[in-house]
Amino acid sequence: MSQPDHGGEPLRPTPPRRVRRFVRVPMRYVLPNLVTLLGLCLGLTAIRFAVEGRFELSILAIAGAAVLDGLDGRLARALNGTSRFGAELDSLADFIDFGVAPALLLYFWTLHEIKTAGWFAVMVYVVACALRLARFNVAIDDPDKPKWSAQFFVGMPSPAGAVVVLLPIYLHLSVFHMPRSPVLASLLIFYVLLVAFLMVSRIPHFSGKQMGRVPREYLLPVMLGVVAGILLLASYPAEVLVVLTLLYLSLIPFAWKRYKAYAKADADAAAAVPAQTVAGPLDGG
Repeated sequence: MSQPDHGGEPLRPTPPRRVRRFVRVPMRYVLPNLVTLLGLCLGLTAIRFAVEGRFELSILAIAGAAVLDGLDGRLARALNGTSRFGAELDSLADFIDFGVAPALLLYFWTLHEIKTAGWFAVMVYVVACALRLARFNVAIDDPDKPKWSAQFFVGMPSPAGAVVVLLPIYLHLSVFHMPRSPVLASLLIFYVLLVAFLMVSRIPHFSGKQMGRVPREYLLPVMLGVVAGILLLASYPAEVLVVLTLLYLSLIPFAWKRYKAYAKADADAAAAVPAQTVAGPLDGG
């Protein structure tokens, strides 16, 4: 069998194709995930402080994780670095930070005194948090959501649930100094179950996503308010958290009313479209 003529030159072996083992990931994707991981570390540290009985530090760690949870999403949107990986990582971190950590904090604080009943309330809260996060992930891919729905969360979000469910501890550590007792532990069970219900319910809550931009004329007052709030939180953490929790709970009826108004407007608009379609040919004669 004849060989092809290559002009007398010897055949040169083809060099192996180099396969890049590592894919470069832009920093705009990395930074939001680093903030999420830092929040996860705070949640795990909150669990450690709760086991050691340092409840004030545990509360501050959970509050810090809640702040970082609000920053990572805004940072991802500002850098155009949102990704499916980041969304899944955020949900896993939220489950630890705002599901497991506050539940164990409550159990080590006083719910362990009533043993099985206290552990039951803790498990219900954690399961409610997991269901809430799963429903949120599914709702992200819903293409039929109206634009105004971005102003609301369906059910109490998990960071808010973690802050709200710890209200009895704030009252104990604040100037009110609510004493711990078996009666308080029994009442706390119903309070924890109530917060768990609010998380899995369909009751709307304000999302706060529309607060990303501040008008120029209000920039300095807003900056002053933020600095004053941080200083107050550092000086009187329990008292400030009591006020913030009660303020958040008081906004739930207003969120429900606003949500119903938007839904009614959409329903009225949808009902008016068929009526105009039917009336069109009749008016045309």
